[in-house]
Amino acid sequence: MGEPYTTSTALLEALTEAGVRYLFANLGSDHTGIIEAYARGGGRFPELILCPHESVALSAAHGYTQVSGEAQAVLVHTDCGTQNLGGAMHNASRGRIPVLIFAGLTPATLNGELPGSRTEFIHWLQDTADQRGLVRGYVKSEQEIRTGANVKQLVHRALQIARSDPPGPAYLTGTREIMEQLADPESDLGPWFGQVAPCALAAPVVDEIVSALEDATSPLIVTSYLGREPLAVGELVRVAELAGAGVLESVPNRVNFPPEHPLHGGYLWHTPRAEPLPQADMILVIGSDVPWIPTVNRPSDSARIFVVDADPLKEQLPLWAVPAVRYARADAGLALRQIAQRLAERGRLSPSVVASRTAARAEAHSARLAEYAVREAKPDDGTISPAYAVACLRDVLGSDAIVLTEAVSGYQIVSEHLRASRPGSLFGSGGGSLGWSGGAAVGAKLAAPDKTVVSIVGDGSYLFGVPSVVHWMARRYGAPSLTVILNNQGWRTPLLSTLAVHPDGAAARKFAASFAPAADLPGIAAAAGDAVPLTVSDADALPVTLASALAQVQVGRSAVVSIELPPVGGSG
Repeated sequence: MGEPYTTSTALLEALTEAGVRYLFANLGSDHTGIIEAYARGGGRFPELILCPHESVALSAAHGYTQVSGEAQAVLVHTDCGTQNLGGAMHNASRGRIPVLIFAGLTPATLNGELPGSRTEFIHWLQDTADQRGLVRGYVKSEQEIRTGANVKQLVHRALQIARSDPPGPAYLTGTREIMEQLADPESDLGPWFGQVAPCALAAPVVDEIVSALEDATSPLIVTSYLGREPLAVGELVRVAELAGAGVLESVPNRVNFPPEHPLHGGYLWHTPRAEPLPQADMILVIGSDVPWIPTVNRPSDSARIFVVDADPLKEQLPLWAVPAVRYARADAGLALRQIAQRLAERGRLSPSVVASRTAARAEAHSARLAEYAVREAKPDDGTISPAYAVACLRDVLGSDAIVLTEAVSGYQIVSEHLRASRPGSLFGSGGGSLGWSGGAAVGAKLAAPDKTVVSIVGDGSYLFGVPSVVHWMARRYGAPSLTVILNNQGWRTPLLSTLAVHPDGAAARKFAASFAPAADLPGIAAAAGDAVPLTVSDADALPVTLASALAQVQVGRSAVVSIELPPVGGSG
């Protein structure tokens, strides 16, 4: 008699057919069918990656997908495991990460009526009226498996929805009885569930945008995540060069435009800037959820604004408004290719006009680089500034590493002083919840085992990431990385937020969100995953320390470097 074929078997087969390489799993009592299926024939299923915390599991899937472009799957335990996804679910949703999350449901029978009936006290306590409601605001689809007869259809459909623009998480559930149910083997349904083809701009919209670029005095392109599609970066360069348009990166979480290019207009975060946004009379917003923050920076009221995105209305964001004359749904790379082709065909922009626009942008670009050079100089007093720290890391790394940034109050510093230029070499979570980078580093290394993976974090975001779990996983699964902690010994970001609202308030004088007494942050990684623990506070010693840590990572051992910065208001 052959091995039993169950709903669990079919689910795992469907993941394999869909190209899922890893199942990042936090196992529970609801996964008995899945555990048994792995024990009987796991070699033909996605590799099981054990994750002792659910948020790390989803962050690892997140990082893997960012680097590889391939959707992965996550397995969590009923309502408790679903809730433990927490901020990682927010990040996957806002970061547009296609991922399939499966969570069991507590058994639906009490007295052994079916295989998988209740056998533990938690089966009462973990029963909730609407488990799928816990994630409904953050997923593209959510469904319950109610029979083993069509489970492959549900898995493939969930991944089809997750992968299609705009991508995002999908969530499936199933009771233990259903996952234990005997089923008839199904054929591979994958060929019938491809993602939706990318959408192009309508021809009249292309002409409208091209005319606006031609007629403008100071055209500007604003983007945040266009680099999710690496080929789109080259298309953006082409459009910018054809039009002499500047490119401003607003809260970027990818490499969107080469920072050394003279048309690069710098980075927009939370700091007021005099240019180039207010000077622009035509703005193309392409691939951005937050092109600017109106209370901090805003365009001229007379600027003609165009919004192009796979989700131009940001339908999951309750409050969102950009005063555009045109909103268009399209794939960024495809839209830019259309715009570039039309600009070239029409030929209305004279070379002298383009050269004049480019020269003005290049002058501003050179001035910014000179400012960056001053900021990243080694401090005279021997302390370490964040800009100097990032510049030292840049010099040690070279251009081939994959860098994950979760420095929070240092996001802008990382953008300006790391200056990553290769598409696919820099990633942020795309969301607003801390703790992503640790798990993401494990996933990124699994996706690109020949690359050096580096995380730049604050001390707060490092602790959010459950570093004990991260470094245990890194050691177990051979996924070493370098973690660089910009450690100012507290929480700087909440203080900055408070000062933005109360610049002369009491918090400016006496509030301190300090992490005293100090924790041995590298020591956590050493104890849990045998990582090399290093701490440095002297500017002269920093380059050597970073080089030593990097050498350890390149021979297969994780390293954590805590760079002790001067405390800033007791924050970090």
